[in-house]
Amino acid sequence: MHTFAPKRLLRWAVPAALALQVVVPSGRALELDGQTWFSRPPWKVEFRNYYWYVGQTGAEYYFTVTLPEQAGAGLGGLVIQQTRGVDRSFQFSPGRTRAFLGLPRREGASIPVQAQFDDAQRRISVQFPQPPQPGQTVTVALKPWNNPFQSDTYMFAVQALPAGPNSQPASLGFATMQILEGIRF
Repeated sequence: MHTFAPKRLLRWAVPAALALQVVVPSGRALELDGQTWFSRPPWKVEFRNYYWYVGQTGAEYYFTVTLPEQAGAGLGGLVIQQTRGVDRSFQFSPGRTRAFLGLPRREGASIPVQAQFDDAQRRISVQFPQPPQPGQTVTVALKPWNNPFQSDTYMFAVQALPAGPNSQPASLGFATMQILEGIRF
């Protein structure tokens, strides 16, 4: 019977791991072959919606991202794409999109945004002309004309883009929105 020898494994594994480590100075974006990457990307998106019913007007969908202190680059933008949900006809107006520092219902300073909505792809692209900096918490508020007209669980894939040339997206996961059938009297 062969026994496992952890000491022997560590003798070759540790030097091999150290040889593969890429060191990026703190506070600097990683640039490779003309592409910009986060040194330490944000790792999640938090989603809030205070209007849960079918067809309800006045809704705002809040996507919140916190940039790590060691991100190495400001937040150049977000890409939000609907990946699930039966109603594909609810509309977003790029002119009604806004962003601010902080959290919903505890808003800080406004941040200028430029937004584009691709109805065929169900994709919203938000760019920040003055990128929020590492260590800041940013919320993007999308304001549809109304909630979807079909109850379902809607999902949005979210990616963060570092500020810089030819920025490469970092996946933040999925935002999940439950839309419920209204109460009928």
